[in-house]
Amino acid sequence: MRTFSIGFAQKDYNEAPYAAEVARHLGTDHTELYVSPAEAQAIVPRLAEYFDEPFADSSQIPTFLVSALARQHVTVALSGDGGDELFAGYPRYALANQIWRRIRLCPPAGRKVVAAGIRTLSADAWNRFFRAASVFLPESMRRRRPGEQIHRFADVLAENSQQAIYRRIASHWDPPEQVVLDAIEPPTALTDPSRRAALSDFTMQMMFTDLVSYLPDDILTKVDRASMAVSLEARVPLLDHRVVEFGWRLPMSLRIRNGKEKWLLRHVLYKYVPERLVDRPKMGFGVPIGEWLRGPLRDWADSLLAADRLAEQGFFDPVRVETVWDEHVSGKRNWQYLLWDVLMFQSWLQHQESNRPLAPEVLGT
Repeated sequence: MRTFSIGFAQKDYNEAPYAAEVARHLGTDHTELYVSPAEAQAIVPRLAEYFDEPFADSSQIPTFLVSALARQHVTVALSGDGGDELFAGYPRYALANQIWRRIRLCPPAGRKVVAAGIRTLSADAWNRFFRAASVFLPESMRRRRPGEQIHRFADVLAENSQQAIYRRIASHWDPPEQVVLDAIEPPTALTDPSRRAALSDFTMQMMFTDLVSYLPDDILTKVDRASMAVSLEARVPLLDHRVVEFGWRLPMSLRIRNGKEKWLLRHVLYKYVPERLVDRPKMGFGVPIGEWLRGPLRDWADSLLAADRLAEQGFFDPVRVETVWDEHVSGKRNWQYLLWDVLMFQSWLQHQESNRPLAPEVLGT
């Protein structure tokens, strides 16, 4: 069996050593490639061409890189996507429930005071505090960017329902009207109650929402476009309809138990892989976009986010974008996800304009 992994020099984003250890334990023919920041950044201007639409999940970069690596050796690969939606693997499921249980009895006015107190420290200051305290914290409480998570917690304190909390946790720009001019958000399972499944369990509601929105519109789109850009066929065995039907019938006690997500899936893995290699904090497949935007990608971003350019195009609020960009560049906040949304649209728009067919009069017809 062939396995492939991408590694990064930045420790907070690098799971390659763990992947290599799993490969050694299972005896796979493992191929590993460490990618420099410059190599990863070189992909950015080509993303609009690969995805052919505004697509703003920054894990598209390592997904493309690992697809390109695999394609040098195979033509078909297996992806593990779908496990989080079927077996309750996203930490935000537990987070949304925990937040609601803790705040629902507190008056909204009191929550706003607490939120204001949290925001007195910048996200970067919270990060520094937790880095200093990390030696005293168990591994389960260590996070890559705790400051951003704490500020997101402050953002949801004033919400008055579980659904509103989950929408806030799952969103970047919320509401989107704050940045997209004259925007009306289309009805989806996330925004329209009539499109939600009639499920009494809130975690099941969140899983259903992800299954019909986040999974097809983000995760599967990302893997499909990134792999096909290099002519690699990626198949998703966990989304075989029999696995989906089985997973959806499971009681929640087999999905989350003793604070561990994907409980049943973990116990299948324990038969083949040591627990220490399975029970690690979920990292995701990320890259340090926030750092890159302050450094080597800054000129590229500056050009696409120029206020006069945004004003002329008429899609985004130039003042709002400029405020977020300035706060990010200064280090006051890490707005990488919000900015990546706008940048991927801008990059796609630039690509479309540069490849626009010539008008009939230009062609002489």
